[in-house]
Amino acid sequence: MAESWVNSAERIGADLHLELSAAGGRRASLIRALREAVRSGRLAPGTRLPPYRSLAADLGVARNTVADAYAELVAEGWLTARQGSGTRVADRAAPLGGAHARVPKKLPPRARGPRHDLRQGTPDASSFPRAAWLASYRRALQQAPNEVFGPGDPAGRIELRQALAAYLARARGVRTEPGRIVICSGFAHALRLLFPGVLKGPLAVESYGLGFHRELLAAASVRTVPLPLDEDGARVGGLGRERAVLLTPAHQFPTGGPLHPARRAAVVDWARARGGVILEDDYDGEFRYDRKPVGAVQGLDPERVIHIGSVSKSLSPALRLGWMVLPERYVDAVLAVKGEREAWVSVLDQLALADFVVSGSYDRHVRRMRQRYRGRRDRLVAALAERAPHIEVTGIAAGLHAVLRLPPGTERSAVKAATWQGVALDGLAEFRHPEATMAVTDGLVVGYATPAEHAYGAAVEALCGALPPG
Repeated sequence: MAESWVNSAERIGADLHLELSAAGGRRASLIRALREAVRSGRLAPGTRLPPYRSLAADLGVARNTVADAYAELVAEGWLTARQGSGTRVADRAAPLGGAHARVPKKLPPRARGPRHDLRQGTPDASSFPRAAWLASYRRALQQAPNEVFGPGDPAGRIELRQALAAYLARARGVRTEPGRIVICSGFAHALRLLFPGVLKGPLAVESYGLGFHRELLAAASVRTVPLPLDEDGARVGGLGRERAVLLTPAHQFPTGGPLHPARRAAVVDWARARGGVILEDDYDGEFRYDRKPVGAVQGLDPERVIHIGSVSKSLSPALRLGWMVLPERYVDAVLAVKGEREAWVSVLDQLALADFVVSGSYDRHVRRMRQRYRGRRDRLVAALAERAPHIEVTGIAAGLHAVLRLPPGTERSAVKAATWQGVALDGLAEFRHPEATMAVTDGLVVGYATPAEHAYGAAVEALCGALPPG
């Protein structure tokens, strides 16, 4: 049959930006433009050019003009043409043009990273449940209504908020409803939404915590006031004139250990008396090994606690999915700060997570990883008991990291020795609030979740070789 005008990827080809000058006619101008695009390296060797008809239509020229230009450049060696393969840029070691050609600079090799990554805060990336996540994503995409592909609701997809309301009630003891959940991209995003648009400083915080969070708050002109810590968690009896407090009650970060039940009750009483609010960072609440999970403080008083969670520890920080469970009085204010459209979190990822939770895949993954991380923790403790029995290991009842208590004055040298051993980890001092008044404790914060399973044993051996002698 005669050549048809049926549209297809092969017929239409790729877009090609060319600027044609007026001098010398259309054919000569097109030849110059194509030659310069190849000479400069903008069209790389092997690049397939659009078919005659497609480029002619784009440029508003005759088809024969394009065909003649291609033929001349093939004859000159700039292009190649083969039956069934189309017209392509000829293979050359470098762009043409001699001394004036723009030859790409050779990039230096990437700096070599640590051989063993024992930094806290990151799950084992090799254990991401790719097959189950892909199945959820496919189901979510197939079942998604057309509205999903429009501007997103700043509160988050109702499917995910419903799934989270049920899951958090069952697994974390949270009391809420979908209308009081706002989806965000993680804990840092939650802080940006809350301060200073919804809450004002000063903010009471634990004496040890992430410096990044303190910097983020400082950038929002929020002063943070440190609360001392002991084996029962933050000493909430020291709360003063602050109207808000940020806590990690399920597993204090990074020192470990839950907030004592009496202090949980006390901080809720403080919030009621002061008209204040508690920010609950539930960063790894699913991973408890030696006893029943510690429920969320939010369950004690949903109107005085903002419960914040994410999948950064349970699944992957790459997903950028988190949530805030808000007292009713804060919902509209947070949504006003977030804006009229979802600008942070992929709606399709939200739907995939909703399916992942509802299908039971999330529970299965968490249980599997809980068992794996507990095994890694046990291996770390056993290796230290054998190789460094003078080192006390704390904070190991839950989470993805342990704290190794060191002899006074040895933390800095231990971090340096670990670096020489190719081990990346954090010293405890890095997490200390600059205004904290409690006694300084030397230690190492060791993340046992990050290495892939096959590399974990070597990482622990290297760590033991870096510890100070007894």
